[in-house]
Amino acid sequence: MIFDVTIIGGGPAGLAAAIAADKAGAQVLLIEREARLGGILKQCIHDGFGLLRFEEKLSGPEYAYRFIHELSQTRVEVRTLSFVTRISAIAGTLDDRNLCSNEGLRGFVVSITSARGMEMIPTKTLILSTGCWERTARQVAIHGTRPAGVLTAGSAQYYTNILGQLPCRRCVILGSGDIGLIMARRLHLEGAEVIGVYEAKPTPSGLSRNIAQCLDDFDIPLYLSKTVTRVFGDKRLEAVEIMSVNEAMEPIPGTEERIECDGLILSVGLIPENELAESIGVPLSARTKGPVCDQRNMTQVPGVFSCGNALQVNDLVDYVSESGETAGRAAAAFAACKEAPAAPRYAEICPSKDFLAVTPQLVNLDALEDRLPVFFRVREECSSMRVRFTLEYSGGPIELFSRKYQHLRPPEMERVILNLNNITLSENKRIIITIETAAQSVV
Repeated sequence: MIFDVTIIGGGPAGLAAAIAADKAGAQVLLIEREARLGGILKQCIHDGFGLLRFEEKLSGPEYAYRFIHELSQTRVEVRTLSFVTRISAIAGTLDDRNLCSNEGLRGFVVSITSARGMEMIPTKTLILSTGCWERTARQVAIHGTRPAGVLTAGSAQYYTNILGQLPCRRCVILGSGDIGLIMARRLHLEGAEVIGVYEAKPTPSGLSRNIAQCLDDFDIPLYLSKTVTRVFGDKRLEAVEIMSVNEAMEPIPGTEERIECDGLILSVGLIPENELAESIGVPLSARTKGPVCDQRNMTQVPGVFSCGNALQVNDLVDYVSESGETAGRAAAAFAACKEAPAAPRYAEICPSKDFLAVTPQLVNLDALEDRLPVFFRVREECSSMRVRFTLEYSGGPIELFSRKYQHLRPPEMERVILNLNNITLSENKRIIITIETAAQSVV
């Protein structure tokens, strides 16, 4: 059987993509390497999910269940405990008689291994919803041995919430990302002593609400401009070395402090998982670490789409689901096309150096709609500024969007809608995104 849309990853993005593609009339396959759908949401038993989408607080499993239940009412074929080992691109239209019947279109063959053995599954389009992974101790230059008790925040969450085992009794948390903040509260509630959360940056990395609800409400201290530089212990962690850092986040000699503990929980950043994307030549963005995509979440490899945390690390699951739906609808439309698509014509979205990440990076002029959602993060915390989106034009720049913000922080993603009604975009034009401080703004 040849599928119209094959989705790799059954987390919140993959679930939303599968449902959207099925509603669009596509024949859909959803591949998940774990035994259950839901991705990381299965172990996120705290609430706060679904505030934008459902306007109520849900736990991670509750949020996932709503999509899993809806998926069960569709025609989507689901393969769990199935691992993708390889993706091969082929030229031509996929049909039941001949895999390459019409030169010009592209299709793919997905190789998977499961209890059924090894299979090669042909598909017209791919959606990569593979999520992200956590940085480890070695990736943030923590020296020492490799004792038990050094865990990423996600692993500690799995031990606590899924296995029902307390991973430590007295711990230090490095990094103030949202998972680290949530685990500080979780371990405290389970009886562990959380000595403190240490952050190398001069400002916290998590959402403001998590800092208040997870640290302030439980009197867990947050130490800024400090990091862990060394671990001590042979079979089990015995202590960590803490040092202050300068503006370049380099350890300052003479500030060493040894803290006795049996657990070091790391919340030091997430990286989109795009090994499969790279294997088929999908270009990645240096800013987001995810694929370079247009407003339909299609990569620069025709027929390959990306969504969720594989596209960019999101702080709200509502945005993850939205990106999955966008990719699902677009993939179904692409698969339904009977003729070879013309080479895409793009306008580029160009952020200034004040922005850490912006998606999409490209606007496909052949799939343009009046409303264009754009997501962005600022590079540094700033106050009293105006964000402007302007279109380069021969007669002078055209303002597409302008909004004054009282406060912006890198951990908090912003979403804006550009109104392109009556706006003519042409190839090779650029949409420029800038930030003006109160002194620079004239409005």
